[in-house]
Amino acid sequence: MNVLPTTIPGVLILEPRVFTDDRGSFHESFNQRAFEDVVGGPVSFVQDNHSHSRRGVLRGLHFQEVQPQGKLVRVVNGIVFDVAADIRPGSPTFGRWVGVELSADNSRQLWIPAGLAHGFLVLSETADLLYKTTDYYAPQHERCVIWNDPTLAVAWPLTGPPILSPRDERGERLQA
Repeated sequence: MNVLPTTIPGVLILEPRVFTDDRGSFHESFNQRAFEDVVGGPVSFVQDNHSHSRRGVLRGLHFQEVQPQGKLVRVVNGIVFDVAADIRPGSPTFGRWVGVELSADNSRQLWIPAGLAHGFLVLSETADLLYKTTDYYAPQHERCVIWNDPTLAVAWPLTGPPILSPRDERGERLQA
């Protein structure tokens, strides 16, 4: 596995070794021991999620105030622009974001440590995004930073207005 650090310490782009021949391809999508070696310690995943969306859908930027979730994100169909944003007060990288294209073709994964906000924009006709979480979904603690927050200023590769859920339309501005 190739590990690419990002401008936010702890946020990592993981590139598995993909073996391809005339029959197709194979890659190991997760190995607990290798993953813990990469992130520098034990990580326990408790939930797997699957999101299916159409072109132009923008989900996020989501986080949980209590029970923050670390997320290991990958795309098994289509292409997304995936974003991790540092919203941790007092963090030296507070207000910064990292964006990476994840696709079924590039097999990349993004590790987002607990405490950061996460969102994505679908770039293909449809996309299926899978992610493992380190804590359970707690709707009573879920919050959303508005996708176009001026402090974060995420450079979403939009070709028109995004398709948002009512909850994401009501996202709040980042608080320092």
